[in-house]
Amino acid sequence: MFKIVSDSSSNLLSLEGVSFASVPLHILVGEQSFVDDETLDVNAMFDALSSYNGPSSTSCPSPNDWLNAFESFETVFCVTISSGLSGSYSSACAAKQMYEEAHPDRKVYIFDSLSAGPGLALIIYKIKECIQKGFPAQEIYEKVSAYQRTLHIYYALSSLDNLAKNGRVNPLVAKGIGALGIRVIGTATEEGKIKPIDKARGDKKTMQKVFAHMKANGYQGGRVIISHSDYFSVAQSLETLILDTYPDADISIQENTGLCGYYAEQHSVIVSFEE
Repeated sequence: MFKIVSDSSSNLLSLEGVSFASVPLHILVGEQSFVDDETLDVNAMFDALSSYNGPSSTSCPSPNDWLNAFESFETVFCVTISSGLSGSYSSACAAKQMYEEAHPDRKVYIFDSLSAGPGLALIIYKIKECIQKGFPAQEIYEKVSAYQRTLHIYYALSSLDNLAKNGRVNPLVAKGIGALGIRVIGTATEEGKIKPIDKARGDKKTMQKVFAHMKANGYQGGRVIISHSDYFSVAQSLETLILDTYPDADISIQENTGLCGYYAEQHSVIVSFEE
């Protein structure tokens, strides 16, 4: 009996056809704590962030939060936001050890996505596909681990303020992004940290550059997930660019929930794809 569990950075609150749970992270704005689950009003979170002048931060799930999500399943596949961005992976590893020590007949497989948002979603969909094809647990883990190595991610962000405030990027790099329509394009390092690699002015040029980076990094028409924060039309423009070159590409668009919305901020796009 299999279950997939991810933290809420996957932007997935439910998943049809398989047992699934999302473990929420928390966004802390002054005295307010926004729980990244199905009850979250993302716009209210953005309003609180824009009106609050003090520091904000995030809080990852505790080991007990993960344990509660594992429930009593014999096999759990757990997917976390990059260990280079959060303590969620370490917390999940602690929960795995506790769970397996208490239940020697059960097994938890953990994937450090080295990514966020759509990067997790692609891994989760691959796990689901393997479960539905009837592969045994260890083979699923091996197949998905190999698949993960074919994935890439790009961030097109209008601001790096929250990332800089929380130590995820250098404050000097963040300075000036967003001014005069400047967008930063970033990708993930081997350690799963965000690395700015390019800049563009305006949405059209930004999406053109993102697509150029995708092709340069091996994209040839495979599966793509585009997530956005209050930027659906721009996400659609990237979809159109891809389909003009690869008409059969499998593309889906999703909206960022709390955690990805907090770090990517409004008017941002994140895209993850298969080589």
